[in-house]
Amino acid sequence: MGRRDEQVIWFEDLKRQDVGLVGGKNASLGEMVRVLAGKGIKVPPGFATSADVFWDYLKANSLNDVIAVALDKLASGKKSLPETGRAIRTAILEGDWPEATAHAILEAYRALGKRIVSKNPAVAVRSSATAEDLPDASFAGQQETFLNVRGEAALLDACRRCYASLFTDRAITYRRLKGFDHDQVALSVGVQQMVRADTGGAGVMFTIDTETGFDKVVMISAAWGLGENVVQGVVNPDEYQVFKPFLGNPKLVPILEKRLGEKERKMIYGGVTGGDTRNVSTSEAERARFVLSDAEIVELARQAVTIERHYGQPMDMEWARDGETGTLYIMQARPETVQSRVSVGALKTYSVKAKGERLLTGLAVGDAAVTGTVCLIENVRDIGKFIDGAVLVTSTTDPDWVPIMERAAAIITDHGGRTSHAAIISRELGLSAIVGTGNATEVLHDQQEVTVSCAEGEDGMVYAGFSEIKVAELSLDTIPATRTKVMLNLANPAAAFRWWRLPIDGVGLARMEFVINSAVKVHPMALVRFDELDDDAARVEIEALTQGYADKTEYFVEHLARGLSRIAAACYPKPVIIRMSDFKTNEYANLLGGHQFEPQEANPMIGFRGASRYYSDRYRDGFALECHAIRRLRDDLGFDNVIVMIPFCRTPEEADRVLKVMAEAGLKRGKRGLEVYVMCEIPSNVVLAAEFAKRFDGFSIGSNDLTQLTLGIDRDNEELAPLFKENHPAVLWMIRTVIADAHKAGVKVGLCGQAPSNDPRFARHLVEFGIDSISVTPDSFLAVKENVAKAEQRVPEDPPPN
Repeated sequence: MGRRDEQVIWFEDLKRQDVGLVGGKNASLGEMVRVLAGKGIKVPPGFATSADVFWDYLKANSLNDVIAVALDKLASGKKSLPETGRAIRTAILEGDWPEATAHAILEAYRALGKRIVSKNPAVAVRSSATAEDLPDASFAGQQETFLNVRGEAALLDACRRCYASLFTDRAITYRRLKGFDHDQVALSVGVQQMVRADTGGAGVMFTIDTETGFDKVVMISAAWGLGENVVQGVVNPDEYQVFKPFLGNPKLVPILEKRLGEKERKMIYGGVTGGDTRNVSTSEAERARFVLSDAEIVELARQAVTIERHYGQPMDMEWARDGETGTLYIMQARPETVQSRVSVGALKTYSVKAKGERLLTGLAVGDAAVTGTVCLIENVRDIGKFIDGAVLVTSTTDPDWVPIMERAAAIITDHGGRTSHAAIISRELGLSAIVGTGNATEVLHDQQEVTVSCAEGEDGMVYAGFSEIKVAELSLDTIPATRTKVMLNLANPAAAFRWWRLPIDGVGLARMEFVINSAVKVHPMALVRFDELDDDAARVEIEALTQGYADKTEYFVEHLARGLSRIAAACYPKPVIIRMSDFKTNEYANLLGGHQFEPQEANPMIGFRGASRYYSDRYRDGFALECHAIRRLRDDLGFDNVIVMIPFCRTPEEADRVLKVMAEAGLKRGKRGLEVYVMCEIPSNVVLAAEFAKRFDGFSIGSNDLTQLTLGIDRDNEELAPLFKENHPAVLWMIRTVIADAHKAGVKVGLCGQAPSNDPRFARHLVEFGIDSISVTPDSFLAVKENVAKAEQRVPEDPPPN
């Protein structure tokens, strides 16, 4: 067995070039068994029927003419798609196996049983089309898979049903969309030992971010039981992100995100005699815990990278964990078909204005925003009622929904994760989708006007009514090079990967307080002193958030470190400057449990904020948790590109106290290359720049606060707004002076603010003063680069000292 003229071929005798012989899925399985087994990739054993077996079956049962006539009637409009598909499938299912073919399949099945020491072994019977899993088409679920098949008669029946599935309505439609001729696509059947994932877990993983194309992460989805529920989007799975560049270092655990899914049901074996599967509800304990341990997450990610490296392209894989042995298996591997094919000369950005009431949230697929009228369809039998151009709302989709998905403006589902069928097909079709909302079919109704926004990061939003949607295009081909570094201001970890293609010089300002607000939600002192918390409602919410954490402060450290890690990963190894928390007291108070630990101030803007909090008994323990998160970010996750920045530091003596507290919390300036910057936003930072430069490695000018405090203007006062000018001579003197004094001390200076994008003259002033870097929001990046480039043309490379 193994010769190319055999009807049945073992996986180990196949290679990736055998797509024409056994289809993409089986060729890939053979490639992994043959080449990657020695590199730690475990694939359950099995065999494949050849494409010739399919053609022989059709010929033996005189089916070629039946299929051709039926498809001609479909093309001419004489028969509908459902009528055509049903007629062809019925004809195939009523056919008989040629004797030699049946003998070959059953002999291989018996041999597989001997290999794994099992009579009538349970197998997965998978369809593998000869045009399947090519780099420009996913064929996601277009043909059938049958699980837990036992016995010879059941196996032959499952193989016959695989052949019939080549002509489901969805498969016929998909081939038409992708331009494949029906009579040029054959089907191979893969027969593979079942992994006891029914008592373990399973899922999907990609070696690329499926929404942004960021190529330095592995994305993993996981649920209890067999993997079909994840693939079909029947459950909301756990989701993990792992940073690929650090996987070679065994000392690091580079998990960027762990999102707990509801996992409300699991697919298990239907019975010991085999032949079926069933869905059952998961227990409360299963829903409350992650399917994979950190070690398993990292191990799967390493296997994914090994497979990607071998194939030389981003990959889409299915995996399973045997519940009896704990072994991790790779069940399928195919090229990723959407983001890896994107040719980007420009970035389109969408923003939603005049938003209506937020009705739903879920996982965003894509990064666009659209408006439309809801068309609610809960059963695939009713897809004929769909209205072209509507927003399709349903519980979940499978390949039978493809004929109307292509006609939708957007898609919203109750269930599913980023690797579900709805997500995969939406990406291929270029549609915005929000999956896993939980209750879209209950909240929304037919003909309701909505805005579907996938433009706000990982979380998709559904708003009532038609909002205003603005689209901007950023050309990557025309961005000029500059001597002055241009960096980004980022605060939302969920949107950080969106900007990875921009030629940025790093992140000049990552606002920790925004990450605390979105990823942590709890005041750190409410965790440190939870037993003293007197807000009963807050206690209940905090208990729910910190479930599973023996030490509640670990919840803060872990979530903050992981949230920040995604910003650090987006441009690694370029520098990422993280400003320690700079909420005002009234903003801190709004965190869960915060009111008890914050004073009431008449003017929080110049009150108990920034550096003064960090060494105060009122907040010192909370600041220590921030430091522990940064230490974990650098030491355990591996992001040594992270620089710490201290805000609102009024005096050099205050700087000394903060640096001492940081060192006590494990963050010592200079240790393991740690740099510490200071915000320059108070006139004293300029007047005493030489002293501050002895204590810090860099300055970052906060132009808003520096202008406010130099001119004595409340920047939020509308009456004084005309007087608030960052290009005022007094402010420019401050900026020029701190740059000159810092450079004398060998210390770098950057500026965070929008003025360089709004005012080319301001950009020219900064270049003339010798600024080292400018940090702006992503939508201002191009304007700043252009303004800086023009300014540099007018200024010599080494500006004269002031």
